[in-house]
Amino acid sequence: MSEEILVNVTPMETRVAVVENGATQDIYIERSASRGVVGNIYAGKVRRVLPGMQAAFVDIGLERNSFIHVSDIVESDTASISEQVHDGKKIIVQVTKDPLGTKGARLTMQLSVSSRYLVYMPDGNHVGVSQRIDDSEERERLQQLLASALVEEDADIGGGYILRTAAEGAGADEIAADLRFLRRLWAAVSRRAKAATKPELLYEDLPLHLRTVRDLARPGVERVRVDSKESYTALASFCGDYVPEISELLEHYPGERPLFDIHGIEEELQKALSRKVELKSGGYLIIDQTEAMTTIDVNTGSFVGRKNQEETIFKTNLEAATTLARQLRLRNLGGIIIVDFIDMQDAEHKRQVHRTLEKAMARDPARNKITGVSELGLVEMTRKRTRESLEHLLCEDCPVCNGRGVLKTAETVCYEIFREIMRDARAYENDNLLVLASQAVVDRLLDEESSNVADLEEFIGKTISFRVEPGYGQEHFDIVLL
Repeated sequence: MSEEILVNVTPMETRVAVVENGATQDIYIERSASRGVVGNIYAGKVRRVLPGMQAAFVDIGLERNSFIHVSDIVESDTASISEQVHDGKKIIVQVTKDPLGTKGARLTMQLSVSSRYLVYMPDGNHVGVSQRIDDSEERERLQQLLASALVEEDADIGGGYILRTAAEGAGADEIAADLRFLRRLWAAVSRRAKAATKPELLYEDLPLHLRTVRDLARPGVERVRVDSKESYTALASFCGDYVPEISELLEHYPGERPLFDIHGIEEELQKALSRKVELKSGGYLIIDQTEAMTTIDVNTGSFVGRKNQEETIFKTNLEAATTLARQLRLRNLGGIIIVDFIDMQDAEHKRQVHRTLEKAMARDPARNKITGVSELGLVEMTRKRTRESLEHLLCEDCPVCNGRGVLKTAETVCYEIFREIMRDARAYENDNLLVLASQAVVDRLLDEESSNVADLEEFIGKTISFRVEPGYGQEHFDIVLL
């Protein structure tokens, strides 16, 4: 199987696509303005101890002082905060909850750093396995692999480890590589912690383009293409320090045509926000995401088959089983999922459709479980939630229909406009561009995105102006060449 990873980087956001045999399987998006501080490790200074609350305020260099409870310093319930810290004391802490409103971040002194398969806890003293791995033989196998890796890598630097859910099925080489990564990472954090003389950041959870090589560059990946020279350099440096085996896979893409356009990722993104998914046979899926579950309805559409209705139904269900497995990954849909296959009379047909679905879902890195096909043609399945769905990330509730539908956010439309301007600037020689869009989009372009607009004007050497079109919906825009 041919697999490659595409990384598209702009100042506003980073997008990563995993492509297998030419088909997009996963899309990850991280926006610069919405990155939190959870997981970051800081050198902090205690500013005020509150004995009555058994807590303390800590300066970690953020706008507001952060908060730590005694239970996040020691595990004993009888410990006193005054015995653990005092005003002015330097402590090393990790953020467990982002600042919210007037409240500062929530902290802990029980530190941990993660890799794809392992969590390392420097103050721990045991090896654990994620409770979501319920196979006792697999749990024992993973513990033995880690024990062997600790000996072979001479990495017994103290502390405890947890084998993450993602480690299920991992091999010895993968566990050893993760162990080497964590050893180097913690050594770097420890050096910075000793040298720190004021509140400062010691470790920041990796940005998306670096997490990509840490978590996604698994065996089978042929290349990692990056369209930003700066990010490519950062990736090369990161790989050289922590995962040198990945270095030869990196490739900088300097082409004029956008990387995601070449591989059809932009088109896939648009399709992944639609309820309806067309099948090559002429059938289609209707995917509805709700609070409680996701439902997928399979329909024959224009597909009539060559022999009879039963064949039509069977062929449509087979294609739907493969397609919906890919759509779940692409849209990152998790939780309970109900699939309404078209009713089949033949028991062998039901078995083959179920087997096809299991085979397709077996390639999904997110843990999932599938039931059999019921008499009504329904299949109930679960898929582990790993992050926000694509719809929740890129869209918001529609105010016109009181939440019954969704539309892209003004921020998302602004970024689409920026990309379209880049395409037009390369294709045409005009000096001025006029953007026609809704009030909300133009307001954002002239306010929050004004600095990005200025940078874009300087980059393309053209003047960009904006005009509100009252009749335009939030997703509708046009670019006029002047």
